[in-house]
Amino acid sequence: MLCEMCGKESNAISLVLIEGAELHLCPDCARFGKAVRTVPVPTPSGSKGGASKGAHRPSGQEKDVFTEMPPMELAPDWPLRIRKAREAMGMSQDQFGVRLSEKSSVIHKLESGSIVPSDALVRKIERTLKIRIRSPPEAS
Repeated sequence: MLCEMCGKESNAISLVLIEGAELHLCPDCARFGKAVRTVPVPTPSGSKGGASKGAHRPSGQEKDVFTEMPPMELAPDWPLRIRKAREAMGMSQDQFGVRLSEKSSVIHKLESGSIVPSDALVRKIERTLKIRIRSPPEAS
């Protein structure tokens, strides 16, 4: 099982009370709170103690959630996509800025391509305009 504090995989997980929250922790992290009880580590179903099939990580190796996601980057024509979608929805730059909680000058700079949006702003733009401005990178 994974420790909920450090993320390390451990066979000796304990239920520990820390500042009113019950967490499943490894022995190293359990010292920060008061142990409630030891939690038995479930064995994979259908196995008899041997190695299980599937995506089991060796002890000490952390899970990388980014390997499961395809890499994405801004599409080459992202400023044009933003402007066309905004105009199709009948919004001015000022109105669009209000919907995104951004200044109209930021919207103008985005549509002209003079600034690159942060990841958070990209998500807000895509959600508000119901478009995609990110795409998988082109193979070279």
